[in-house]
Amino acid sequence: MLAVKKLLTTTALALVILVIILGAYTRLTDAGLGCPDWPGCYGQWRVPTSANELTQASSAYPHQPVDAAKAWIEMTHRYFAATLGALILGLALIALFYPRSMRPRERSLALLLLGLVIFQGLLGMWTVTLKLLPVVVMGHLLGGFSTLALLWWLWQTQHSIAQHPKPLPPLTYLRLTQLSWLTLTMLSLQIMLGAWTSANYAALSCPDFPWCQGQLWPTWQWQALNLLGASSHDQPLTFMSLEARMSIQMLHRWGAVLTTICVVTLIWQLRQIAADAKEGLSTRKHTWLLLSLLSCQIGLGITNVIAVLPLPVAVAHNGIAALLLLSVLHLLFELHHPYRNATS
Repeated sequence: MLAVKKLLTTTALALVILVIILGAYTRLTDAGLGCPDWPGCYGQWRVPTSANELTQASSAYPHQPVDAAKAWIEMTHRYFAATLGALILGLALIALFYPRSMRPRERSLALLLLGLVIFQGLLGMWTVTLKLLPVVVMGHLLGGFSTLALLWWLWQTQHSIAQHPKPLPPLTYLRLTQLSWLTLTMLSLQIMLGAWTSANYAALSCPDFPWCQGQLWPTWQWQALNLLGASSHDQPLTFMSLEARMSIQMLHRWGAVLTTICVVTLIWQLRQIAADAKEGLSTRKHTWLLLSLLSCQIGLGITNVIAVLPLPVAVAHNGIAALLLLSVLHLLFELHHPYRNATS
């Protein structure tokens, strides 16, 4: 059972990264409503292709003709998400029926993941039935990142061995812990802002950089933070004005500045610790990893604006955000967990 749970967790971890990337691709190709119903597609479990199936689809949904390319993108995302849900269900069943095969923390994480993936399924349904309501789309994106974070923590817990490395000096440990949590909080908020930007299609509201429509800070519109304002609209994506979308985009940019400051400060702190090679943390590895991911993410963000949101770059922007999140979580794992990662 030990090997089974590790296999399930590793496979689910790889799959959730793929699901996040597929979700970004689905959104960026405007395929979120490629299938007007849920969980099937035009009343079927696959995209209609035959003449009879297309006739039935046209009869059931006369206002939305079948776009096979977008429908397949959407259904591919659903297939992989459903497989991920099945893997997490398997972990939860092991936690319930074979509790001795898991540490208490593992069991808690497995059951929490099951609850989260069920809620994710509901958000996926509401994304379609509520016609891409931005707050639901944002919640769905954040749920994907939360699933990734929990699976990463579970995977690290499973692949760790009991060790007692040389502890950091108390003041250094406290400073590094506080800075790591601050960075994680700021990074999470920035991911939320990115999700809100994407959900409102505000990424290209400011086509210039670093300005926005020729202004460093355009007139602020409080409508930008009205999460539920579009809930009463038949076409929720028309709720935000251009000015509000500009505010969302600039808020995301300034959030990126604050996140960069936090990550750079964390890198500087890690470099200070790295002077002592005998310390318990793999500080040099963390330093170069964080610096590389941060530099890549900044470059991708700027390229998205200058090159008008090229699809590969926009998808990669989501992927690097996920890797940044995992790198900070890994650092916190080493700080707080009574185990060290196994080399085997």
